[in-house]
Amino acid sequence: MNDRRTTRPNERPFGPAFTRAIRGRCPACAEGRMFARYLQPVQSCGGCGQRWDVHQADDFPAYIVILLLGHIMVPLMIEVNARFSIPLGWQAAIWPCLALMLCILLIQPVKGAVIAFQWSRRMHGFP
Repeated sequence: MNDRRTTRPNERPFGPAFTRAIRGRCPACAEGRMFARYLQPVQSCGGCGQRWDVHQADDFPAYIVILLLGHIMVPLMIEVNARFSIPLGWQAAIWPCLALMLCILLIQPVKGAVIAFQWSRRMHGFP
């Protein structure tokens, strides 16, 4: 008996779609680009023709980034403050800058992952 899971043509596994989307590629075919601009998805994939303008990610990617940022920044701040005695003025400059950089780096891959999840589960206009 074959233990491998075979995917039917109408199945959309989330794992491969997730990895493609966080790299900015089309979750359906990995050929086309996912985003036309920084956070604006392309209208449709240049490789497979899948429409991406029907997503409804809304504010959910921002909420995920805030959650991730809190789980990254708080332990980092506690550990740095426990090991080093950085003056408060420097900390007032370092932590907001680091938080801003992490937000900018995380928001596009997270939005791609949310759209890929909606596509894989056939949610919100993805037939």
